Amino acid sequence: MNKLMVIVLCVAMPLMVFAGDNGYKVTYDGGSIPDAKAGTGMKLIIDSNQVRLMRDKGEVITIPASAITEISYGQDVHRRIGAAIGLAIISLGIGALMALTKSKKHFVGLTWADGDKKGGFAMQCDKNNYRGVLAGLEGVTGKKAVDSDAMTVKN
Repeated sequence: MNKLMVIVLCVAMPLMVFAGDNGYKVTYDGGSIPDAKAGTGMKLIIDSNQVRLMRDKGEVITIPASAITEISYGQDVHRRIGAAIGLAIISLGIGALMALTKSKKHFVGLTWADGDKKGGFAMQCDKNNYRGVLAGLEGVTGKKAVDSDAMTVKN
């Protein structure tokens, strides 16, 4: 009986690893996707020939990798003033130290043109996986991500 259990576990464990979650949790920040509101939690799935955006087990949009025209990346850095004020009420020293800390949000944008269908959207990625999102998108599309912080706008 023990040998049978060992054999079943040896076969089942690798299958469970491959059947695992293969997407990135992102937050939709805005763009041209109909019926999607800013701040909605979604899952970005990067396949070998397409990029899919899923919400609640339903597919929101599928973009062919060959149709993606640009990948952009940017950051939003801000001070944690609200948290500092809350801590300053309890302890002035800790609140002052908290006011010196910064928080970063990482945004990735996609634009595409698939025949007469054109669009784009921005999504906020977690600090631990935005590099993986960028690497995956760059690998599938063959395009290099543009750092929007380094771009200068001239009128």
